[in-house]
Formats: sequence, structure tokens, C-alpha cells
Amino acid sequence: MNETEYWDLIHAERTRLADRLTTLEPEQWAHTTLCAEWSVEQVVSHLAAAATTGKWAWIRSIIRAGFDPAKHNARLLERRLGASPGETLANFRNAISLTIAPTKDFPAFLGEVIVHGQDIARPLELDLVPSDEATVEVARYFAVKDFAVNSKTLVKELKLSAIDADFESGRGPEVIGRVLDLVMAMAGRPEALADLTGSGVPELRRRIG
Repeated sequence: MNETEYWDLIHAERTRLADRLTTLEPEQWAHTTLCAEWSVEQVVSHLAAAATTGKWAWIRSIIRAGFDPAKHNARLLERRLGASPGETLANFRNAISLTIAPTKDFPAFLGEVIVHGQDIARPLELDLVPSDEATVEVARYFAVKDFAVNSKTLVKELKLSAIDADFESGRGPEVIGRVLDLVMAMAGRPEALADLTGSGVPELRRRIG
């Protein structure tokens, strides 16, 4: 897949999430997410910040944060947090079509949209299903590289098998489930483990925990 094709998928998933966010009630914007320290509005602000931060802005920010990722993310998030949820959503919508990223790891940035979309949707029981093509691309990337999340390390010497898509990776005790649940588990979300089966699940649970 080339760069343009990746950006098409990223833009599509940003749009999918933004459209779903328009249906939220005011109180839902303050709801907790699977990113326990962030509310729905903060996750959306984080995604808006990620979509507008290029290489040199990212480098300056991480240096000013003393190479503390949490402080770095919090600073960028605050810049895109609106005075109201509507303004925060507008900031995210304005960033949907941008092609800005600090590195060329496009599957990772696609994964960021998909994973954070689920971080929002699952606690609120929202129907938000990314495209199969996009989810498989993220699964393949997460299985072979640690970037932003320690996905490769989490599934080392485990075999991952999707029941709903053309995705299989690794060797060892097996972890079986929907490809989206495999992605969420590789992103370190323990909530996804409830929907996975196989002899490798206890070890994956131990690593995430």
C-alpha cells in the first residue's frame, strides 16, 4: 500500500469517527474512555493534535517535555481542546483531510485513529466499526513493530488468528478472535481479551496486566 492509499484510509476513519461523535449527548463528552486518564473530549482533542503535528513540531514538543510522552501528549492535547465539546469536535473535523505526520509510519497513525475510536465507542456502547481493510493493515503492522504501543513485544511468540479477516501472524500459543479485538489487545487494552479465545490468551493477559 502506498502513502496516498494510507492517507485515504486515515481520512476515512477520521470521518467515520467524527460523524459518530455528532450523535453524542453533552454529558457523554465527559465520559471516561479506555484511556482511563482521558475523557471522550480529551481523546478527540488528542486526535486533532496528532493530525496537526508534523516532524519538527513533534520533536520540539517531546524535548520541551523532557522526553516524557505523557507530558508531551498532554501539552499537545491542550492546544486542540476547545471551549466546548462542539468546538473540540470542530477542531477535529478541520483536521480530517490533513496529511501531516511526524514520521512515515502511516499504519501506526491509522491505528491511532482506529484504537482511539474504540477507546471512545466501547465504554459508550456506540456502533463504530472501522473498515476491514484498514483494520487488517493495522493488525499486520502492530504484529511486527513497536511504535507508540508495544504491540510487537506483547504478542512475541504468540500466534494471532483472525476469524473474520485474512490475518494470521506469529507462532506459538494461539490467540483467536475478530481482527479488531486482536488490534485492541495489541494496543494494550485488556478489555479486548474478553472476546478472544485460545491457549495464548492467559499469557497475553499477563503481559498486558
